[in-house]
Amino acid sequence: MREGVLVTGADGFVGKAVCRRLLKTGYAPRAGLLSGALWPALHEATPGLSEFAVLGDLGANPNFNGAFENVAVVVHLAARVHIMHDDAVDPREAYRQVNVDGTVALARAAAEQGVRRMVFVSTVKVNGESTSGRPFMEGDPPDPQDSYAVSKWEAEEALRSVAANTGLEIAIVRPPLAYGPGVRANFLRLMRLVERGVPLPLPDTKNRRSLIGVENLADFLVRCVSHPEAANETFMVSDGEDVSTRELIARLARALGRSARFLPVPEFAVRFAARLVGKEAAVNRLLGSLAVNSDKARQRLGWKPPVTLDSGLAATARWYLESSRRLA
Repeated sequence: MREGVLVTGADGFVGKAVCRRLLKTGYAPRAGLLSGALWPALHEATPGLSEFAVLGDLGANPNFNGAFENVAVVVHLAARVHIMHDDAVDPREAYRQVNVDGTVALARAAAEQGVRRMVFVSTVKVNGESTSGRPFMEGDPPDPQDSYAVSKWEAEEALRSVAANTGLEIAIVRPPLAYGPGVRANFLRLMRLVERGVPLPLPDTKNRRSLIGVENLADFLVRCVSHPEAANETFMVSDGEDVSTRELIARLARALGRSARFLPVPEFAVRFAARLVGKEAAVNRLLGSLAVNSDKARQRLGWKPPVTLDSGLAATARWYLESSRRLA
């Protein structure tokens, strides 16, 4: 019998890629979904995926009935992520309810049902918002700076406690920005600007940023499902090629068949303008460095990203252009 793997957040950007990778490597994935209404579209988009479980709202009223039947491992992706205009009365508590309390409830229920391991997808933001001098490593002191990152760090700590008390193995993965076909949010907005030829006021700060293609991330998560050395360990992962923001845009433009266009604006002017309009954090992300060292993942688990950065960007560009044509 193929080993069963429950994937929470299976209808999401990364979740779909994980389900595809599990199917390709011989596992029997079960999609963990907020609502049954999400299943038809996911089933159609993921050939071979045949099982799902409605988990409900993990932070409010989770439903684990039947979710763990014949399941040996849980890949936990479902989370409350960044919300641009958050209307929650207490955003930190809202993050904690889903990302900490919901994760702990899932882990405890899984352990009670005999699940062997949980692969928990955290975030590089647990380490901090920027790097200086060298990339982040797993052993660096945590420095989460927003409600989302704090909730992920608290979830990591809570899962270590569950593991100690139940024997459930925990593998924690802290990825940087993920991209690939189907990407949304800031990366999609950036592609639109580049494809339209909009000149960008982006000085060359020589910053270094790590990224990970969604297929590479899915491949590593599936590696963590069964590799014995992944148990009760934390890993940083990336494509293995850190680039400046300008270099990323130039490569993305090339993949889109465009030329990158930059306005000759000095860094101090961009930062001053950002301060005036309250966008300092966004500009810091664009101009600053955020790199990770993924040597542990490569050496301990023998992992190598199957897709290069340029190949990943090319696939993302093809998806974007095809989607644009369909909508035109």
